[in-house]
Amino acid sequence: MRPLVLAAAVLAAVSAAGSAAATDRTPPSGAKPAAARAAACPAFLDREFRRLHSPERVNLCAVAAGRPVLLVNTASHCGFTSQFRGLQTLHEQYGPRGLVVIGFPSDSFDQEADDAAKTAEVCYVNFGVKFTMVETTPVTGPQANPVFRELARQTRAPAWNFEKYLVAADGQVVQRFGSRVAPESAELTGAIEQLLR
Repeated sequence: MRPLVLAAAVLAAVSAAGSAAATDRTPPSGAKPAAARAAACPAFLDREFRRLHSPERVNLCAVAAGRPVLLVNTASHCGFTSQFRGLQTLHEQYGPRGLVVIGFPSDSFDQEADDAAKTAEVCYVNFGVKFTMVETTPVTGPQANPVFRELARQTRAPAWNFEKYLVAADGQVVQRFGSRVAPESAELTGAIEQLLR
């Protein structure tokens, strides 16, 4: 693809993903009022991040809105990168029931693109990601962002890319799933089903 055409495709995909991610803010029917959801947001999610390849900043409490969350550290150049497809399926399947999926691109394992446009191309163009993706950020060690520091405190830090943390609305990690656990696996979908009951 020519660079100009590719850039236009990435920008269109980023715009579409931002619009689709905005629908993450719409709570499922029967959900608590917005003020109650905001007050109930766990402190470690009350953080702002820049959306991937966008100037827009997003507060994770606004995205999660008091709902359960699947937090995933991702990478564009990893053997597990195809899991974006399964994560998008989870977003489509369980989003209407209340699950929010948020991806954190990270170069903590030296497998993320140096350019946000290339990361966005992998996510939005190659895999059709519509769930919230934030800017590239460290997820391990002393430089880890506050969200992943808390996940490490509750369970353990990611040992590799595409580790998945299923977090209840109150901020407690329900279960951590390693890289080899596919998003569509019975193990992960079973835990999601149980949490959404």
